[in-house]
Amino acid sequence: MNEIYHIPAMLRETIQGLNIQPNGLYVDVTFGGGGHSRAILEAVLKSSEVQEFRGGKLYSFDQDMDAYHNAMEGVNAEVFNNNEHWQFVHSNFRYLRNFMDYYGVEQIDGLLADLGVSFHHFDCPERGFSFRYSAPLDMRMNQTGGKTAADILNTYSEEELARVLYIYGELKTAKPLAKRIIKTRETNPIARTEDLVSIVLGKKVQEFRSSGVQEFRGSGVQEVRGSGVQEFRGSGVQELDVPAAAKKDMAKVFQALRIEVNDEMGALREMLLAAKDLLKPGGRIAILTYHSLEDRIVKNFLRSGNLEGTIEKDFYGNILTPFKVLEKGLTASAEEVEQNPRARSAKLRVAEKIESNK
Repeated sequence: MNEIYHIPAMLRETIQGLNIQPNGLYVDVTFGGGGHSRAILEAVLKSSEVQEFRGGKLYSFDQDMDAYHNAMEGVNAEVFNNNEHWQFVHSNFRYLRNFMDYYGVEQIDGLLADLGVSFHHFDCPERGFSFRYSAPLDMRMNQTGGKTAADILNTYSEEELARVLYIYGELKTAKPLAKRIIKTRETNPIARTEDLVSIVLGKKVQEFRSSGVQEFRGSGVQEVRGSGVQEFRGSGVQELDVPAAAKKDMAKVFQALRIEVNDEMGALREMLLAAKDLLKPGGRIAILTYHSLEDRIVKNFLRSGNLEGTIEKDFYGNILTPFKVLEKGLTASAEEVEQNPRARSAKLRVAEKIESNK
């Protein structure tokens, strides 16, 4: 198992924002590599030392069983193995309310959501999350079922594809790209990342291969470059070298498909509503966002207490909301970004539950 499954962004700031309480009940709805969960668990147990009864507990959600196996075998294994204060929940966090009911938890002291995709998913070629590698177009966080990115590309209508690309990828070229996808699949199914890359770049896969191939015996590794395909012996990983000028749009296309495959926005909305009900007065919610779509939802929800972001006021003009916003979008320090470039786009929002005045 890769030791660098994921590097948690703004770890210190997030834990401080949660304001861990002795014997508290906490939920990490995005376990990933376990970095945030480990820090929460250690803080819960340390704070519980002042109490005679050490009843603190952490529930960690992840729909990808790779995360659980990494916890059991990776660098954090000694923290999670046989720890009675920790419970792994193999589920999408949209079912937060269901599982808390199952475990008999009525209220929690804090919830963390790190909405960034784990390094593991981007760096694991066969999962199909990245345009860096030749791989099946999968992109499912939970590989036990559900539609894949290939299913979407080969079955959605032109209008549906344009909607996904425009709303979730914020692509200005969504309509013409959707049209090219439809035209391509009429003759050839879109099955692999290189198929999609070729469509976005406006070239056929065959054209990448027509300008020259260098072959080495026993290789079987393709690296697709603007100047052709070069095959190398050894690594077993097929790398797609996308021109630098195209990487921004390519990232948007892959982001849009990933969000649609996993219904990330729908799951986020359901989780936020459940978290509002579960948090006890004084409980904290800390959320790390990584793109404008999810950040807008989180920002509006924490400000208003509803998914529409509608500000309601009482007769005297006081805002009716169950939250007191404590952190309005903290970003990572320059030092952290230098160590972990993927933290550059992270924003931390923290709010405290107050007595509802609705």
